[in-house]
Amino acid sequence: MNRSQSSPLGLSGKESGQERTSAGRPATLDRRLVDQLSKRFDSSRVRFTLWDEPAVSAENRGLPVTLRFSDRGALLQLLTYPEANFGDLYSSGRITVDGDLRIVLDEAFRHASQNPGLSRVLARLRATTPDLSDSRRNIHHHYDIGNDFYRLWLDREALQYTCAYYANPAMSLDQAQQAKMHHVCRKLRLESGEHVVEAGGGWGGFALFMAKHYGVHVRSFNISTEQIAWSREWAKREELADRVEFVEDDYRNISGRYDAFVSVGMLEHVGLGNYRQLGALINRVLTAEGRGLVHSIGRDRVIPLNPWIARRIFPGAYPATLREMMEIFEPNGLSVLDVENLRLHYARTLEHWLENYEAHVDAIRSLFDEAFVRAWRLYLAGSNRAFEHGTLQLFQVLFSRSGMNAIPRTRAHLYASGD
Repeated sequence: MNRSQSSPLGLSGKESGQERTSAGRPATLDRRLVDQLSKRFDSSRVRFTLWDEPAVSAENRGLPVTLRFSDRGALLQLLTYPEANFGDLYSSGRITVDGDLRIVLDEAFRHASQNPGLSRVLARLRATTPDLSDSRRNIHHHYDIGNDFYRLWLDREALQYTCAYYANPAMSLDQAQQAKMHHVCRKLRLESGEHVVEAGGGWGGFALFMAKHYGVHVRSFNISTEQIAWSREWAKREELADRVEFVEDDYRNISGRYDAFVSVGMLEHVGLGNYRQLGALINRVLTAEGRGLVHSIGRDRVIPLNPWIARRIFPGAYPATLREMMEIFEPNGLSVLDVENLRLHYARTLEHWLENYEAHVDAIRSLFDEAFVRAWRLYLAGSNRAFEHGTLQLFQVLFSRSGMNAIPRTRAHLYASGD
């Protein structure tokens, strides 16, 4: 993508900083507003400056991190609605951060936890219920921006855009993603010859992994055109096309009977109002002794997704609480067998992704404009801090039909050696 083109994020010229009124000399009110903002943050970690002060050079970096406003409008927009406006202001360069962006985000999370007023307002909002056309549009916005982009910073072996599993803290990203896939397969107790259906298959790495390492047959449903094309070519290269079928269709159209249902990183896109329908579908397609697993970002309490991420990065997404997730299971005769929270594993995964992203930032700039580069840096860094601070969770929920007794009595099988 040529940098002179508009941002794929949908930023207009005004939002991306291409049209901006002259900043002028800061007024007394501007300085007072910055002083008030500064009092909310630890001054030993974050310092705020106005547009009349020179930008801090890279050679002078150090604590405190410096956040600089380029104009009065940026200052007012941040103060008015920081949750929605900071992302566009940072992406457009109207706010710049000299130093570690995550320190600024840490302070923002700390302040938000002490002043939960806006969170209470947001909690009253209900998540949307996307229909098929909504889902296709949302998935296209996030996943069909180019396989080459994701390949730069995801793991090399399986292209997993979901939480890894660090059985050993020293694991590399590639090792941890392999461990995550083994972890899920052991929870499902997959056996050779069984049939598995996957809802939301990403680039196909997990479906191919299940077939290759556990000898199962997989049907994987996905509505991302780019991902499906990549998956099918990958299956041919691995000579697994006879055991793995990649279906370009919505999960709502799954049919057939399966020994296991698995969804890793798809529930966030389903929409709260569709949970009962999803549960009914699972109940319909599972065999008598079938089992399933849902792996999803979630919350400890009801709060919609950050409004900037919902607008620019992940439209239509919603991180559910465990109570809300029970709408899948409870009305449909499905029994929860095990719940595991991998929150800190996702924080570490995002740390690895961000490191890879920065290592390949010049290649990313050759694909997209600077607003995109900065937006995705913020998205990855902000998500890392959200899991670290506990505002986001990562739930793995294992389930079966109610009354199905062919289940292990301990978790010993989950920690078998030999990966």
